[in-house]
Amino acid sequence: MTTAAISTDLVQALARAGVPDVLTDLAHRSAYASDASLYRVVPQAIVRPRHDDDVAATLRVCRELGIPITARGAGTSVAGNAIGPGVILDFSRHMNKVLEIDAEARTARVQAGTVQAVLQAAAKPFGLRFGPDPSTHTRCTIGGMIGNNSCGSRTLGYGRTSDNTVALTAFTIDGERLVTGPQPSGAEKTVDALRQLIGANLAVGRTEFATFGRQVSGYAVEHLLPENGFNLTEFLVGSEGTLAIVTEATVRLVADPAHRVLVVLGYPDFGTAGDVIPAILKFTPTACEGLDHRICDVVRSRRGPDAVPPLPGGTAWLMVEIAGDDLEEVRGRVEGLVAAAGAVDHVIVEDTAKAAPLWKIREDGAGLAGRAPSGLPAHAGWEDAAVPPARIGAYLRDFDALCERHGLAVMPYGHLGDGCVHVRLDFPLDKPGGAGKFRAFLEDAADLVVSYGGSLSGEHGDGRARSELLSRMYSAEAMTLFRQIKHTFDPGNLLNPGNLVDPDPVDANIRVSQARKVTVPLALAYHHDGGDFNQAVHRCTGVGKCRADTTVLGGVMCPSFLATKNEKDSTRGRARVLQEMLDGELAPDWRAEAVHDALDLCLSCKGCASDCPTGIDMAAYKSEVLHQSYKGRARPRSHYSLGWLPRWSRLASKMPALANLMTSLPGIRGLALYLAGVDSRRSIPTFAPRTFKSTFKPMKTGKPVILFVDSFTDHFAPEIAQAAVDLLVDAGYAPQVTSKKACCGLTWISTGQLDAARRILGVTVDELHRAVKKGIPIVGLEPSCTGVLRSDAVELVDNEAAREVAAATRTVAELLAATPDWTPPSLDGVRVVAQPHCHHHAVMGWEADAKLLKRTGATVKRLGGCCGLAGNFGVERGHYEVSVQVAEQQLLPALEQAEEGDVFLADGFSCRTQADDLADVSGVHLVQLLADALAAKKRQPTP
Repeated sequence: MTTAAISTDLVQALARAGVPDVLTDLAHRSAYASDASLYRVVPQAIVRPRHDDDVAATLRVCRELGIPITARGAGTSVAGNAIGPGVILDFSRHMNKVLEIDAEARTARVQAGTVQAVLQAAAKPFGLRFGPDPSTHTRCTIGGMIGNNSCGSRTLGYGRTSDNTVALTAFTIDGERLVTGPQPSGAEKTVDALRQLIGANLAVGRTEFATFGRQVSGYAVEHLLPENGFNLTEFLVGSEGTLAIVTEATVRLVADPAHRVLVVLGYPDFGTAGDVIPAILKFTPTACEGLDHRICDVVRSRRGPDAVPPLPGGTAWLMVEIAGDDLEEVRGRVEGLVAAAGAVDHVIVEDTAKAAPLWKIREDGAGLAGRAPSGLPAHAGWEDAAVPPARIGAYLRDFDALCERHGLAVMPYGHLGDGCVHVRLDFPLDKPGGAGKFRAFLEDAADLVVSYGGSLSGEHGDGRARSELLSRMYSAEAMTLFRQIKHTFDPGNLLNPGNLVDPDPVDANIRVSQARKVTVPLALAYHHDGGDFNQAVHRCTGVGKCRADTTVLGGVMCPSFLATKNEKDSTRGRARVLQEMLDGELAPDWRAEAVHDALDLCLSCKGCASDCPTGIDMAAYKSEVLHQSYKGRARPRSHYSLGWLPRWSRLASKMPALANLMTSLPGIRGLALYLAGVDSRRSIPTFAPRTFKSTFKPMKTGKPVILFVDSFTDHFAPEIAQAAVDLLVDAGYAPQVTSKKACCGLTWISTGQLDAARRILGVTVDELHRAVKKGIPIVGLEPSCTGVLRSDAVELVDNEAAREVAAATRTVAELLAATPDWTPPSLDGVRVVAQPHCHHHAVMGWEADAKLLKRTGATVKRLGGCCGLAGNFGVERGHYEVSVQVAEQQLLPALEQAEEGDVFLADGFSCRTQADDLADVSGVHLVQLLADALAAKKRQPTP
C-alpha cells in the first residue's frame, strides 16, 4: 500500500486517548512517506510523543484498531526501516533529552529521540563520549541507532551500538513495559516464550550468527544463547522496531584517548587498499576508512579543485586512525603501520584540525555519492553489505565486476577495516523496466556477498531494501526462527510491518520509479540535472543534514527547521513533498496545498545549495513552483509590492521626501503595509534623498571595473556605493557603474515571477557582457544580487553571455585579493561581529572576506546561520514569528553579547535591516569599514 487514507476512527481515538501532538496534514504525511531510502509508503498520521504515556496510549489505539505503527528518529534510515502505512512515532520532536550522566559508572540515560551529537556534548565535560559515531551523528538519534545497530567510523575502537547499550525501556505491542538490563522486568510471558523458543533452536543460533563483527542482518539470535546470558538488551538492538518500541536507553560511555593520529595511505586502486586490511588491523586502529578517487572527483566537480584537501599519491586511500594516551607509543604504532601497509604514498596528520576536512569528505559520503560518476542520480538500495575483513579486497574487485556486468557506475567508500562497504548506484529507476533491473542486481549482489561469508547489511539494517533477500543468507530453519520470534512479540504484525519478517518485495513502492514526467515548460535550466526538474528534486537522498543544529556546526541550512522543528520545514521535508507532487497523490500538482504549505516557510536562503551534500537548491525549486502556480493568475499582494520593489523604488526616487512622509504617517503607514502584504511590526526603509547613480561621476584614471550598484544600495544606502568607489580608487581602479535600468531581478526571482525576471536580467546581462568582452571585471556590493549574476543568471537567462558574466563577477574581497601591490588598511584593535549573507555563503563563499579581514588585523567573530529576514520572507505577513526565531538562533544572541565598540559587519541589506529592527543595532558594509579606515589613515598627520 503506497497511499494510506486517514482513518477518522484513528484520529478521534488518539484525541480521546489524550495524545496531543498528532499530524495528519498532507504536507507532513508527504514528508514522512520516505526516509533516506528509495521507498515511499504514506502514513495515516504522525504522532510526536511527549513521554511514555503518549507512547502507551498510541500503542493501545493502534492495537485496538489494527493499525500498524513505526518508530522513527531522525529518519536517516537508508533501507526503508523508518516508514510505514499506519502511525509514525517521531521521537525526535519531544523525547530528545539526555536524562542522566553517571560519570563514575560511565553511562548515560537518554530518551529515544536524543541526537547522538547532543549526547556527545553532554558527556564531553566529564571527559567521556558515546563510542559509535555514524556519519549522520549530527542528526541521527540514539533510538534510531538502536533500531539499526549503527556503527560508524570508529567501530574498531568502540564497537557497535549493541556493544555499547546497557539497558532499554521499551513497550511491546500489548502495551507492557519491558525493562532490560542487569535487572530486567516486565513482559514476563513474552520473555518466557522467547526463552523456550531459543532453547528449541540452539543449533541454529550457534552456527549461523555472529560469524564476524559486522553481521547485523536479521535478528541477533546469538545474544539469546545461554552461554551469552540471554541478553535481551543486545538482542533488541538491531531489531528495527519490529519487536518492541524503545523509549529510553542506558548506554555505555568511554573516555577519549589523549592523542589521535590520522594516517592516510595511498594505493593504486580500491581492491588493493582492501588487500592490506589484515596487516593494518595488527596495529589496533580505532578507525580504518576507505576513500576512492571516484568520490573525490565528484567533490571537486561540485565544489571546486580546492574542496578536497591534498591526498597522498594513488587513486584509493585508507584513512587509518591510531589513538592512545601515550603519544610516543602512538607514534611507534604509526611508524610500524606505515612500514607494513605497502602504500605507494602516505601522509601523517597529528593535528586534528587539519584532519577534520578529510574526515568530513568521508562523513558526507552518502550525500556526495548521490550523483554517480556517470552524472546520473545514484541511489541507495545496496548500501552497506559487509564481508569478513580479510576478504574485503577480493570482494571489492568482484563487486566492481558485478556492477560492470549490470551496466552500473559505482562509487564505493566505507568502513574497510570492518569489511563494510557503502555504495550508491545509478539504477535506471526512472526508465521502463528499471525496478526489474534493480531487483536483478540486488539478487546477484546478495549471492555475491553470501559467497564471501558476508552479511547483506553491515550496520544500517535490512529494511525494505534487503529483508526479502535474507533467505539467500540464512537457512530455512533460521528464517522460521525469525518468524517465530516476530510472532512471539507481535502476533498481529503491527510493529513496522514490511521489514525483516513477511517483508515487502525489494522492488515494491520505489518512489523514483513511480515519478511522473514534468510536461510544462520549465522556467529554469537545471543544468546540473540535465534540464530535468524530476532529477533535481530527487537529488535529495534523505541523509538529513538539513536537520543538524547549525548553531553548533556552522553553515546556514536549514534555518526554518531549526525554528519550527517540523519535518515539512526542513530541506528534506520540502524535497519529499515535491517528490510527492511527482510520485504520488497527496500533492498532485504545482498548486497543491501540501506543496505550498511546505514551501511557505522556506526563506530562499540558498543554504542548502552549498551545505546539503546532494546539492539541493530549494530556493530555485520554490521560485519554479511559484512561477508555475501563478502563471497567468492573480498573485499574493506581496508579489506585487515586494516583488516589484525596484520598480517602486525608482518611482519613489523622483520624490523621496514625499515617499518617506507618506510611509511614516501612522494611518497611511498601516494601510500601506496591509495593502503590501507586509507585517505591521516591520519598519519601512527610508529612501535616500538622492540615489547614488544620479550623482556618480566616472573615474578617468585607473584600471576599469564595473561597479554593479543594485536597487537596495542605490535607493536606500548610496553611502555604501560611495565607500566602494573610494576603496576601489585607492586600489588603483576606475569604477564605472551600470545604467539606471540595470537590475538583477532578484525580487522577481524570489517571488517566482520568472518570465519578468528573465526579461529584466537578460537586459542587464547584455549590458554587462559588453564590458566583459573588453576584459573588464564586475564587482557586486549586495551579496544576493551578486549571487544572481554568479548563479541564477546562468539558470534563468541560459546563454553564453550569462555564463561569461557569471565568470567575470566578483565580490569586493575577491577583487581586492587578486589586486597586486594593494595593502588593506590596518584594523588592529577592531572587534568585528560578522554576519555573512546567506547567498554570499552559498554562492560565492565568504573565505575571501575572512582572509581580507585577517590581513587587516581585525578580530572577527563570524556568525553562522541566517539573519531571518531573507529578502521578502521576513517582512511578509505570516512570517514574522519564524523570522524572529531564526534571528534568535545566532544573530540576536551575538548582538546581545557584543561589547561596546564592536562593529557589526553585514554586507546584506536584509541582515542590516533585521539587526536594526530587532536589536536597534546598525550594521556596516565591508567597503564602509575599509574605506573609513583608509580615510582615518589619510587624516593622520605625516610624521
